[in-house]
Amino acid sequence: MPTWKSRGLRGSTLEELINRTNERYLELGLALIQKIPTPITPINIEKETRHITLAYFDQKSTVDYIGVVQGIPVCFDAKESAAKTFSLQNIHPHQVKFMESFEKQGGVAFFLIYYTEENEYYYLTFRKLKEFWDRSEAGGRKSFRHEELEEEFFIKTPGETGILIPYLDALQTDLDGRE
Repeated sequence: MPTWKSRGLRGSTLEELINRTNERYLELGLALIQKIPTPITPINIEKETRHITLAYFDQKSTVDYIGVVQGIPVCFDAKESAAKTFSLQNIHPHQVKFMESFEKQGGVAFFLIYYTEENEYYYLTFRKLKEFWDRSEAGGRKSFRHEELEEEFFIKTPGETGILIPYLDALQTDLDGRE
């Protein structure tokens, strides 16, 4: 069984907080957001317990979550960072391509980043990610620094509504910036 320090459990707490947030948004009638499972092909299955003991990924996954918020299609991926510098190696080219296509179809794509040392959540707009990505592709920094982020997209602590990571406020700020 993996220990809490294993790479296999990275992000599981963040994912659980997002899942609970999405459940609450659904209860309140604000959004319908689904976790997208990563498709796998089992290689070994224990006959007695039917547990998968060995498998491989069928294809590259695109994003962690997809859904709709008050009629607006959204997709996002969740990432964690232990440092104040976020490496763009944590984001894959196929994700950027998918998100770019998603936005061209009128949807909103973003990343939710949890900075573990600061205990801060950040809503990274796709357009800001694209700035960092293009800078990297042009030979610049292969990461972005915490201080390069836009203050209005840091997610405030939860209120009394039981919403653990209230990212819809940041989504509204993102939408307001598009008008």
